[in-house]
Amino acid sequence: MASMNDKGMVLGQQVAAPERYAPEVLFPIPRQQGREGIQTAWDAGADDWTGWEVSWLDPNGMPDAGVLQLRVPADSPHIVESKSLKLYLNSLNFTAFDSRQVLLDTLRSDIAGCIGSPVQLDLLDVGSAMLRPESATRGDCLDVLVPEDLPESVDASVLQVDTGQPATQCLYTRLFRSCCPVTGQPDWASVFVEHDGAAISPVSLLAYLLGYRRHQGFHEQCVESVFSDIHAVTQSQCLRVSARFLRRGGLEINPWRSIGTGFGPLPGRQPRQ
Repeated sequence: MASMNDKGMVLGQQVAAPERYAPEVLFPIPRQQGREGIQTAWDAGADDWTGWEVSWLDPNGMPDAGVLQLRVPADSPHIVESKSLKLYLNSLNFTAFDSRQVLLDTLRSDIAGCIGSPVQLDLLDVGSAMLRPESATRGDCLDVLVPEDLPESVDASVLQVDTGQPATQCLYTRLFRSCCPVTGQPDWASVFVEHDGAAISPVSLLAYLLGYRRHQGFHEQCVESVFSDIHAVTQSQCLRVSARFLRRGGLEINPWRSIGTGFGPLPGRQPRQ
């Protein structure tokens, strides 16, 4: 059984994987803790998780495996702490379920109970074609640009826009780095900014995003901060910020926040994922 620290969080603690069904290890983190000073102007958004290490027993006691796709709505009062979700999924390894549907119903009930909101989820076969990376990424890559100065921390003042020049832009970087606020370990992602409004200087956007290199924040909080800062300077009525983070512990989290309509599909799987 996993041991908890004083706050009940297992992240950053050395714990053993539970060998029995253990929904009690799921740990909620209030979203409001990371939203101080952030203008929550988005009207849609979610955190799209992929769980690559999901295994359980069928009614005959034989192991089965799948890939979990989980969508947590951005308006849920809590997020689920990632290591607690990993431990919870590991607790299924030696538990028999009568069917995949029973397993899905159990997952849905337990995770929704943790975050205080309904969730969407599915369980894909490990060989599913849906898991392959997309062949191309739309938009303009920022990574060929060279900012004059790189901020040492998050600094929204480096963002430059041309209020007299409306534009439709889709810009992305694969150089985004932030740090876990508990362990200090780095998290890497591809970040996409799509909007219709005052033109953003691409080189200033890259400089701003690189300012997160030492920033400590959960994936969801980082995306919300980026959205808030860009929306504040552009006042765009159509804006979407999405991130595809590399997996850690068999889990990846891909948050997105948006306002307005007219966007294409969300960015698909990236080559590093």
